[in-house]
Amino acid sequence: MFWIFCTVLVLCVSAAICAPIWRARQSDTAAAMPAAAYDLQVYRDQLREVERDLERGVIAPEDADRLRTEIGRKVLDADRRQGDAAPSSRGGAGAGAALVLLALLAGAVALYLREGVPGAPDLPIASRIAMAERAYDTRPSQDQAEAQATAPADLPDPDPEYMALVEQLRAAVARNPDDPQGLTLLATSEMRLGNITAARDAQQRLVEARGDAASAEEVMRLAALMIEAAGGIITPEAEQVLARSLGKDPNQPQARYLLGLLQLQNGRPDRAFPIWRRLIEEGPADAPWIAPIRNGIQDLAWLAGQPDYVPPEPSTPGMPSLPGPDADMLDAAEDMSPEQRQEMIGGMVARLEARLADQGGTPEEWARLISSLGVLGQTDHARDIWAEAQTRFAASPEALQTVRAAAQAAGLVE
Repeated sequence: MFWIFCTVLVLCVSAAICAPIWRARQSDTAAAMPAAAYDLQVYRDQLREVERDLERGVIAPEDADRLRTEIGRKVLDADRRQGDAAPSSRGGAGAGAALVLLALLAGAVALYLREGVPGAPDLPIASRIAMAERAYDTRPSQDQAEAQATAPADLPDPDPEYMALVEQLRAAVARNPDDPQGLTLLATSEMRLGNITAARDAQQRLVEARGDAASAEEVMRLAALMIEAAGGIITPEAEQVLARSLGKDPNQPQARYLLGLLQLQNGRPDRAFPIWRRLIEEGPADAPWIAPIRNGIQDLAWLAGQPDYVPPEPSTPGMPSLPGPDADMLDAAEDMSPEQRQEMIGGMVARLEARLADQGGTPEEWARLISSLGVLGQTDHARDIWAEAQTRFAASPEALQTVRAAAQAAGLVE
């Protein structure tokens, strides 16, 4: 089928190129040759007219001889012009155009033989699905994927005071390995330091320690760390953890995003599209998984056989709303002592930091975290967050400028 299509396409292109040359040649022939032939016809009619006039006695014999001689010279001249007409030059131009066309076609064939895959078989839907199933079944295990994963880029050296706190946290967790709070903090700290494998181990120990009481978000976080440690590959082990998270909460959004990514990695855009379509339609627009979905949803829709799909417009264009205290928390804060109010604010900041570390976030959220830490007097910690933000937003100057403004307000940047 492919070669039939290529042959028809080549013939159509060749006809389109040759048609103007052929029309030009025909027009030249029509302009040059019929003129000489017309003159010859006229001169022959004149000779016959002379003979008729001579028979009727209209002209004398000597006048007839003179007219025959004069018309005969004109006949010879017209015959010479007809033989020297221009079509031969156009024939040379046509031959040159044909040679150029053949050279172009030969070059196209040579290029395809070099860069293409002439022996590749057709790929009907059934074959593509079979290939996707083979890719799914032959995925590397978690250990294999982690062994093949490239090392992460070098991160800025952490603050010595922060490293000292992390060492103390590691020692505390070693003394009490089943402490959920310590494991949660350790997983977050190791991830901030770029120790993904250590963060994965801490999160796995946390999930195991909680057992059936582990939340869907905690299990999802373990799956995300497993995927990151495997270089982005969703291994069979990570898929099982994702299934466990969705079993606890079928609407867990980040687990659903990763499930769609799993289908996409294994060549099934038809299965990934409905998952991501629901996520982008449900929102919220400032969720960290919405941006990557929005960037590729139309291409994914085309691959899934729905080329007319139009994604919804962002529900809140402009700056996304940032998380903050709700009305109940504000009412409760009125009855708190200054120490309790400070503790509540610190808890909100800690939750924001944990979410940014686990799921990422917008530049505005990173700016809020830096500003909040500055207000709480945690300048060194805010400086660590600013250093990490510079790494995360290095490829986006506009986003980095938003975070830089917060760092300047907190006195971290001159």
